[in-house]
Amino acid sequence: MAEWDEQVQKPRITTIKNLLSARGQTPPAPYFDMSDERRQVYAYPDYVCLAILEYYAFEAGANVKTEAIQNFRQLAGMALREFIYTQLGYSPSARVPDSWSLFHDRVSLVFHTVPHGYFSVFKEMSDIIVTLIRQGANVDDKFIPDISVGQHWANHWRDAGLEIIHGPRIQYEHNYPSYFPQAASNPQPAYCYPDSCLGEFRRWMRDVYLQDKMPAYLTSKAKQGALPPSFVKLALEALAPTSLPKPSQ
Repeated sequence: MAEWDEQVQKPRITTIKNLLSARGQTPPAPYFDMSDERRQVYAYPDYVCLAILEYYAFEAGANVKTEAIQNFRQLAGMALREFIYTQLGYSPSARVPDSWSLFHDRVSLVFHTVPHGYFSVFKEMSDIIVTLIRQGANVDDKFIPDISVGQHWANHWRDAGLEIIHGPRIQYEHNYPSYFPQAASNPQPAYCYPDSCLGEFRRWMRDVYLQDKMPAYLTSKAKQGALPPSFVKLALEALAPTSLPKPSQ
């Protein structure tokens, strides 16, 4: 809201400020600027969102919206904050959010199981999983992106004849945390690949999987309800490769 600091306030802004003031809230700005060098992002607190919603539900005169009334009734009080927490997979009462705890438990179980001279898909793409969690993904037993990556990479390994160049892949024991349904068949046999192929894997991840495969995978998970609404766009933006600076002349 660029009009927030105007000397002559529009009636809409004045009313919204009055609604906030009545609750003891007088923010200097309606949002927090979370922008970085890649994108411009403004984060509106839940209490500001609720005041705006209340304005369009009851105070906007001819511009009152029926949808705003219905949404305000559903989201008044703590309901909006709880809705936001649910979409982000955040638990305010937990020291470590569930997604981080689940991911940490998986990492700890496979940290030392990959033989020397080989890499695993799960460990190599852990930075991508971290990025997905930070964007709001609930990485639990219903959303395990390394399975998708592993299947597509196995196809590329076979189709490109990479075994001829790098030697055979081998299997190692991959275990899921005991509270995962998949743990019933632990240890899971999973493939690891020669370290000499690591550069090709990273190139393939950047140029093929993230651009051609990941969008469809995330979209399918969002439709299944395993990911929050509007997550796909945010995640793909966060995972988009950055352009390297041009060398100086």
